[in-house]
Amino acid sequence: NHKLHQLFYESSAMILTLITLGKMLESLSKGKTTNSLKGLMNLSPKVAHVLIDNNELEVKTSTLKIDDIVIVRQGEIVPSDGVVIEGNSTIDESSISGESIPVEKEIGSLVFEGTTNQLGYLKIRISKNPEDTVLKKIIKLVEDTNASKAPIAKIADRVSRIFVPSVITIALITFIIWMIISKDITKSLNYSICVLVISCPCALGLATPVAIMVGSGIGAKRGILFKNATSLEITGKTEIVVLDKTGTITSGTPIVESIDTFNISKVELLSYLGALEEKSEHPLAKAIITYVHENNIELKKVTTFENVLGLGLKGIVEEKNILCGNVKFISKYITIDKEYLDLISTHASRGETPLLVVFDEKVVGIIYLIDEIKKDSIEAINELLKMNINVFMLTGDNEISAKNIASRVGLDNRVIAGVLPQEKEIVVKYLKQFGKVMMVGDGINDAPSLTASDIGLAIGKGNDIAKESSEVVLMKSSLKGIVEAIKLSSRVILNIKENLFWAFIYNVICIPLAAGALSSINISLTPMIGSIAMSCSSIFVVFNALRLNIVDINKTKIKRDLINIDYQLELKKEDSSMVKEINIEGMMCMHCVKHVTNALEKIDGVSKVDVSLEKKNATIECNNISDEVIKSAIEDAGYNVISINNK
Repeated sequence: NHKLHQLFYESSAMILTLITLGKMLESLSKGKTTNSLKGLMNLSPKVAHVLIDNNELEVKTSTLKIDDIVIVRQGEIVPSDGVVIEGNSTIDESSISGESIPVEKEIGSLVFEGTTNQLGYLKIRISKNPEDTVLKKIIKLVEDTNASKAPIAKIADRVSRIFVPSVITIALITFIIWMIISKDITKSLNYSICVLVISCPCALGLATPVAIMVGSGIGAKRGILFKNATSLEITGKTEIVVLDKTGTITSGTPIVESIDTFNISKVELLSYLGALEEKSEHPLAKAIITYVHENNIELKKVTTFENVLGLGLKGIVEEKNILCGNVKFISKYITIDKEYLDLISTHASRGETPLLVVFDEKVVGIIYLIDEIKKDSIEAINELLKMNINVFMLTGDNEISAKNIASRVGLDNRVIAGVLPQEKEIVVKYLKQFGKVMMVGDGINDAPSLTASDIGLAIGKGNDIAKESSEVVLMKSSLKGIVEAIKLSSRVILNIKENLFWAFIYNVICIPLAAGALSSINISLTPMIGSIAMSCSSIFVVFNALRLNIVDINKTKIKRDLINIDYQLELKKEDSSMVKEINIEGMMCMHCVKHVTNALEKIDGVSKVDVSLEKKNATIECNNISDEVIKSAIEDAGYNVISINNK
């Protein structure tokens, strides 16, 4: 019976109690990691004030429909995304964009669910269903990020797969060894059970997801939305940042600075050109239209209109053939006099964007536009450079204008200018050979390059949130968000590494201790102590992740080894160039050859044209242009395409 005194029957109850207590504390601490997500969910008001037949009724926010009219008074929260149709006020959008400065709202302004009306009375027409609002999309992104796995989690996954069988094996070996040594079944069972109890796979399993949950929540509060855990991890490894210019480094809202006219009045020029520009969605076109409206200029009637992506536009306005665009575009149609080129060069050197205006093959004006640099662009770029991150500016603007902007923001000659949207992708792929590339743009024209990069980061407001081409979305248009995203990602990954280190080291130290490795010096553990240690290990991992909430991301210091890149980078168009042979029917003379040559040369992306009357074919060197575009150009010139072959 004396042997029974060494069996602690209360241990079974105590172990279960301690493990249950530990799990409860773990659940409570894990619950705190979702506070950011809960905070986002609580932003939306439960009820809204809807106007129905001029009567104001209180309804549940979830029942709102598109075109419902809601009233939002001072201090109230906007119940759904919509457009202001009456009133003006300032709205606190910090809950959505992370931007602390209130935004002025007037008739026609967009407002978003979860933002707070600070001053006046607003009448809003709902434009989104409750499940499609910006706030709901942010919540969905955060949930998706939490549900996904970061690549670093694969380490824990590999270990976890062999952890349980390994621990069971160690426990059996412990029992056998102690039976051989002590011939005491009680002691052997005590040590082997202690091994099973003290081992903690939970800490390994929690190491990554809790840090991801906290990090994605912090990002959402700051207006940084990571679409998955992989993007959250890779962002912190960025070594090269490629910045689009318009709307990224600059404000993206160009204005007309000045206009030169030649043998025509400014009003007449703008009455024709404005009619054409009104049909374009390009920011430069909108700047010209704004100028036209401000000067109350009456517009002519447009007959035809064509937008040439990245270069300019052309069309017919009351029998005048009109072209408007940059030098590269206009020089395809006419020879530009030196005096105009000199004017363009002078203004471009000041950072202005010149647009040539041509009526019936004669230059009649040059419009100069400017795009102001954002206030914090210089500060953000300097901080990226201090972190030894290579920064490049990539733009379709002319080289002189682009270099002027680049020098003003501290990039000197780190600029690649005069590139079309499809050519930006080539540059990004070229830079990827040197390190991890983050492409930063607006997610529309930059979609190919955003997709080609290691991390695509789209800058924009609420309507940009669903851009499929980017992995990270900044809700505010400040470049400082890039710095914050990189620093936040780095802190999260450091936190995950700390958690994994603790989980590994805990098991490496505690399992041998539980197996009685130090029993010779009277240091041993009981199953009860093992259960306490196991619970504390999991709680430690969760609380370490929660520590991210009190870390000042802006004070995080990051400096990596600088990658040497030849930043006198030239666009290598041969990377995507091809030769096509086109068999043509209908060419009868050298005039036909000239017509076909002109038609092909006007196609955007064609660099060389050789038309043979004898062979009845044409050979062109071009970027990746579809056969349909080539066929259409030739048929518009009055000839038939028999076949198109790649050489």
